[in-house]
Amino acid sequence: MTTTKPLLDLSDHAERFGVRFNDLGLLQRALTHRSYLNEHPDLRLEDNERLEFLGDAVLDFIVAEFLYERFPGLREGHLTRLRAGLVRNDTLAILAQKIGIGEMLLLGKGEEDGGGRARSSNLGSAFEAFAGALYLDQGLDVVRTFVKPLFDPSLEVMLREQSDKDAKSRLQEWAQAHVGETPQYRTVSISGPDHQREFTLEVLVGGDRYGIGTGRNKQSAAQAAANDALTTLQQKGWLD
Repeated sequence: MTTTKPLLDLSDHAERFGVRFNDLGLLQRALTHRSYLNEHPDLRLEDNERLEFLGDAVLDFIVAEFLYERFPGLREGHLTRLRAGLVRNDTLAILAQKIGIGEMLLLGKGEEDGGGRARSSNLGSAFEAFAGALYLDQGLDVVRTFVKPLFDPSLEVMLREQSDKDAKSRLQEWAQAHVGETPQYRTVSISGPDHQREFTLEVLVGGDRYGIGTGRNKQSAAQAAANDALTTLQQKGWLD
């Protein structure tokens, strides 16, 4: 027996995703993993891989346009790195979780039992397929309006991380020019349970402590320490 009727309960899709599809068949296709069809070959359905291909191109364009308009002074290389970070699979998987795609995926039993509903590759691909389906259903403007607010927090995190990395580079340049040494980062303490560790690091130049910082990992703590050191240098008038 074959069917073309939706297999998913999509009656509340507007509340889940914040957008209402005209063609629920497109939405169902975006949420159908190939493992489901492998286990149900009698169903007249299509998996989400073609929509994933389309959605990938749609998101690439929208993010490129968004960055081009928001940062008129950035060079091509910087824009390209930002776009790559925003459309990479891990970022898209987080957005898919945010709007509840994972819990609505149609998966084969084996894929689901193996943790497929939370697998980043499945979630990122499904988000691309969702974007492709929305594009076919309502056009580019609707996709643009839908995804831009989702990308904003990820962009802010990326910009902050890049700023922190720049801080370490600036501190290293100052230390080598004025002290003739490379900054050394040393762990001061590690606290908290295993799932929520907090690291405190200090940065030393010539044996003297110039800054201290905390973070959820050593890298973020070192970045915070570098920022603290730069603030100290600016307050002393040693750094322009």
